[in-house]
This record gives sequence, C-alpha cells and structure tokens, in this order.
Amino acid sequence: MTFQTFRFSESKADWLALPNVYAISVLRVLIIAFFLMAAVGIRAQESSRMEALIGQSLNKVQQPTPEALLNCIAELKRIDAMFPDSVQPKYQMALQSLNFSVMNPHAAQTENLLAETAQTITKMEQMKNADQSDLCTLRGFLYMTRIVQNPAQNGQRYYLDVMQNFEKALKLNPENQLAKQLQQKFFEGMKQAQKR
Repeated sequence: MTFQTFRFSESKADWLALPNVYAISVLRVLIIAFFLMAAVGIRAQESSRMEALIGQSLNKVQQPTPEALLNCIAELKRIDAMFPDSVQPKYQMALQSLNFSVMNPHAAQTENLLAETAQTITKMEQMKNADQSDLCTLRGFLYMTRIVQNPAQNGQRYYLDVMQNFEKALKLNPENQLAKQLQQKFFEGMKQAQKR
C-alpha cells in the first residue's frame, strides 16, 4: 500500500467518523434539553401542587375561629416542610400566625407563635425571591400585634416600627392591599386609644 492510498483510507475513515461524532453531539444536546424540560415541568407541577395545598388550607379559615386558625397554621407548617425553598408557605404561615395572635393576644399559643413568626420573617429575608414589600408588611403586623398585646407598655416602644414598616411596604409596592388595610386599622386603633 502506498503512502497516498493509506492517506486516502485514513481521511475516508475520518469522514465516516464525522457523522457519528455529530450524531453523538446532537444526541447529547437533545438529552440535556429533555432533562431541562423535565425539570421545568416537575417544578411547575410542584408549584401547582404547593399552591393547591395552600389554597385548601386557607379555605378552612373562612370562619377564623381560634381552632381553625391553629389547624391552618399546623397545615401550613407541614406544607413548608414539603417545600422548604418556597417563600409562599412561609408567608402564609406567618400571616395566619399574626392573624391568630392579633385576635387572641393573650392566648397560651400567642407568644410562641409570635416568636416563630419573627424567625420565619428572618428566614424569608435570606431568600432571594422574597417580596420586600411583603416582608415589611409582616414586620409591621408583628409590631402591631405586640402593641395589641400590651398597649400601655408596647405602644410607644413599637409605634414607630409599625409606621415605618407599613410606609416602606407601600413605598416598595403602592398596590400592597394588606399593608394598606393594616396601616388603616393601626391608624384607627391609635385614634381610639387617644380618645380614651
């Protein structure tokens, strides 16, 4: 076999190998794309499942009795354990804990719920996808609940914290309806307290 013949055979082998290399590369890209699409699909399913579970739990507190609220909070804790990287269960858990606490400021569970809520807000602050307006609203609500617990002792202590957090929440998101409602209730409560 001459050098030229060998060279031709070698280049022919290269040409035959190219489609295989190309096919393998395309196959790899397709496999990666498939797994990415599957991951996105799984996340979307998990998100839908989480939202459905939260919705079911919140539907149970249409009549916000202390027992219904405590059951809802317990369910939201379980949902949060199932989806630890999600903000929504933490937000709803904190909100329902504050709803219970403001309506039952001297209940046996209130102090523990408020401590847990403060920890939950701190966890949410570390999460990059947490809404800053919602965080300010929860903080303002937490301080407002402390005032409701003991107006004489906590009124002056937390008044500015409540005001600043609600103002910041509305500055960050003027459409934050919860912040608007809580701020209005706080103003009304302060006016009533001044009349006494």
